[in-house]
Amino acid sequence: MRLATWNVNSIRARVERTVEFAVREHIDVLAMQEIKCKAEQFPFAAFEEAGFHVEAHGFSQWNGVAIASREPLADVSYAFPGMPGFAKDHVGDDAPQEARAIGATIGGVRIWSLYVPNGRALEDPHYFYKLDWLSALQEHVGDELQRTPDLPLALVGDFNIAPTDADNGDPAVVPGFSTHVSEPERAAFAALESAGLTDVVRPLVPTGYTYWDYKRLRFPKNEGMRIDFILGSHALANAVTGAAIHRDERKGEAPSDHVPVVVDLDFTSEEDDDDRPMIFG
Repeated sequence: MRLATWNVNSIRARVERTVEFAVREHIDVLAMQEIKCKAEQFPFAAFEEAGFHVEAHGFSQWNGVAIASREPLADVSYAFPGMPGFAKDHVGDDAPQEARAIGATIGGVRIWSLYVPNGRALEDPHYFYKLDWLSALQEHVGDELQRTPDLPLALVGDFNIAPTDADNGDPAVVPGFSTHVSEPERAAFAALESAGLTDVVRPLVPTGYTYWDYKRLRFPKNEGMRIDFILGSHALANAVTGAAIHRDERKGEAPSDHVPVVVDLDFTSEEDDDDRPMIFG
């Protein structure tokens, strides 16, 4: 299985580019974030013509997530258990959920496409919402892997966190003053790893960014950030055979400000083929 994640920054504006990438790179499963449309507005036909099944989750021109797969998607979920909501100036614990998570089981692998809240500023209510959202995600992952420790689980998407200083090359993003690099955010990312996940790309691609601001010539100067990740459970991490950050997708006409991150997975085993997830042909 070739699994990719990409914050496409408006799927309707970039559908041709997105589908062309998925076909050219032989992607089996593409998780998308920031689709910026309602589910009924998603350009399903372009993906279906290319041989993909798609599930999309979006409420408006903001946020939104989707998964496209060569094989049918099962057990589709539009929020993980305990996922908090957010609304400006809302008081109480019953704020409406945003379209920031979609999960599906594909070929025996449980995959979540996630668009973690941005945080906006260190004292903004959105920042505390972000931390609450990540805490709920960590609790869900811990519970899931405690129940099924051998589950091939992938959490992929735009995490809006640069977990180490090496992941931040944007001079405008300053520890102590900016989101994405604060200690609480980095601690929340580390908590996901403590819950049983690992960054399966970093060992194979130790350098390189996944996002560059459109402003101030950030891309030509390579002043980017690595904030898009594929985090896998033990069972999934053991199946990784390759990884890549497709930097060139930031080039060309009207690109997204993010680029795709891709991993290759091979669950085949001579000793125990029958218990392994299905592999795409």
